[in-house]
Amino acid sequence: MNKVSLVLIALICAINITHAQNPKDAFEHGQHEFKEGSLNYRVLYPEGFDPSKKYPLVLFLHGAGERGENNEKQLIHGSKLFLDAQNRKDFPAVVIFPQCPPDDYWANVHRPLDENGKRHFTFFKTSKKPHQSMKGLMSMVDSLSSVSHIDTERMYVMGLSMGGMGTFELVSRMPKTFAAAAPICGGDNPKSAKKYAKKVPFWIFHGLKDDVVPPHFSQDMAKAIEAKGGKVKLTLYPNANHNSWDPAFAEPELLPWLFSKTKH
Repeated sequence: MNKVSLVLIALICAINITHAQNPKDAFEHGQHEFKEGSLNYRVLYPEGFDPSKKYPLVLFLHGAGERGENNEKQLIHGSKLFLDAQNRKDFPAVVIFPQCPPDDYWANVHRPLDENGKRHFTFFKTSKKPHQSMKGLMSMVDSLSSVSHIDTERMYVMGLSMGGMGTFELVSRMPKTFAAAAPICGGDNPKSAKKYAKKVPFWIFHGLKDDVVPPHFSQDMAKAIEAKGGKVKLTLYPNANHNSWDPAFAEPELLPWLFSKTKH
């Protein structure tokens, strides 16, 4: 066997080993079918999963950059948090990362292009029908609520950027469903707070240097939820830009806070 063949065999073996050891492969592939279409998702089950037991559910909504059809990109941000060995041991849960199609958006937000072709988020719509991807999320949540191993008293939603906006909107459309929510660099129309303020506790995160999604979106929501008698924590990172999810994921109390909540 010549040296070229040996090099090719070694390369193929290395690729196969790397693929087999990819921790994200622990997230199983799935597709949720609903009336208007389908929604891809990846699901992580607890280690030693026992279908006769009940587990909390975490629904994680990705940002606009992770939209697609490959059922993989949505795991770029956030999956490490739930794959962490200690977190899996301390907080056994079913974790689902749905993927928004490339031509859709989780939330109803007005985002026109400026003269330079850059999108700006200007305001959130409260009376519009949900986008198709939001319909898929709502249908998925309804289906999960009837799964025997899901603890419906401990269903949580969190997300970043577009997913942070989707987190607010999903809670506003299903205010009696979730035990807690953690939107990162997202936003919503403050008028929506009255629908869920007294029902769902929030921990909101944002970077004060964010030049993509204005920080005041999160600040306005925290004020609105508090004004309606809700429980809300607001964490602002003075030196963080749009990727405020990095320090948010590093918060040692994030998962303990989330999993401590039970639906009212």
